[in-house]
Amino acid sequence: MKRIITATVQNRSGVLNRITGMLTKRQFNIESISVGTSETEGISKMTFVVEIGDNQKLEQLTKQLNKQIDVLKVSDITDKAIVARELALIKVGSTGQNRTEIQGVITPFRANVIDVSKDSLIIQVTGKPDKVDALINLLKPYGIKELTRTGVTAFQRGRQPEPVQEVNTLLI
Repeated sequence: MKRIITATVQNRSGVLNRITGMLTKRQFNIESISVGTSETEGISKMTFVVEIGDNQKLEQLTKQLNKQIDVLKVSDITDKAIVARELALIKVGSTGQNRTEIQGVITPFRANVIDVSKDSLIIQVTGKPDKVDALINLLKPYGIKELTRTGVTAFQRGRQPEPVQEVNTLLI
């Protein structure tokens, strides 16, 4: 089962290498990983997607990550209310005749053409991974020349206020 794990880490040299090395040693396959600075200076956030077979291995993974010196916090956010996005750049073969058709395919996905050449278009799409997958599948018949994806970046949604229940009272 794919799990989305986030880690808040010190922004220091070698942190990414130590974490990916630890995952590799324990034979966890990293499907995607994204890392970037956070709102706090000197702190970075990592999001990685890993394939984990059972809860025991998931617990082992989180414990091992928490033991890393530069790791401040680890969370499995897979089953929580999250915002998750991915970016993909897709270079598609195109001619003058099919450019309008390709534009019609990408418009419902809110994707954009960011580069045009004589024989290709580069399309940018952002969204949930299944949205990116769906667009890629629709573009395959046009001939995908190159494709690159960032991997998932995600975090938990903010707390939502509890709905206030009104109580009807009778005045006598």
